[in-house]
Amino acid sequence: MRHLVWDWNGTLLDDTALVVAATNATLTSLGARTISVDDHRTGFFRPVAAYYEVLLGHPVPDEEFARLDTMFHAVYHDGLAGAGLAPDALEAIGAWNGSQSLLSMFFHDDLVAQVRHRGLEPLLGRVDGRRTIVDGGSKAPYLAAHLAALGIAPGEAVLVADTVDDADAARAVGASIVLYTGGITDDARLRATGAPLAGSLLEAVEVAASLRAA
Repeated sequence: MRHLVWDWNGTLLDDTALVVAATNATLTSLGARTISVDDHRTGFFRPVAAYYEVLLGHPVPDEEFARLDTMFHAVYHDGLAGAGLAPDALEAIGAWNGSQSLLSMFFHDDLVAQVRHRGLEPLLGRVDGRRTIVDGGSKAPYLAAHLAALGIAPGEAVLVADTVDDADAARAVGASIVLYTGGITDDARLRATGAPLAGSLLEAVEVAASLRAA
């Protein structure tokens, strides 16, 4: 692989605690039980509306999910200044000997602002977030479009990310994947995907480089 695609939330950005706090603020007012970080790491899945249905105990129609998604992101945005990068994020970006980019399901304009604010923009060849107001579905079409815009064949790319959906997305488009265990998904669920795991972002870069050499 000559190109590395970074995930943002839960990978480069250490925001798992904030995500859980925003989820609780959004759903407990509607009767959901309070969840812990461990609960979220073992239970979260996409599509997000289906995950909300599990927590709420009832179906979540599209219009209700749109409202809940807006509430979640309002709380999340308010706490974002307190979330830092993963401890070795900058070192890991610097360790990759090839082109790099960033793809996230976070809102595009907010993502670009955060990446720029944290000084990462010059290090990344492209930054893409979601450009739709509501979308809690698969990352696969976004990854395909991201690589196409870069002119990178999927077989030449590796995604470093932290969810089962990321593994599914990479495989759906024909890219490689390294899963980071320090993010929003617990180790056992990530291991069950069969994808290579890394306990740090630096280790993820090492694993990705070994895939490139294989």
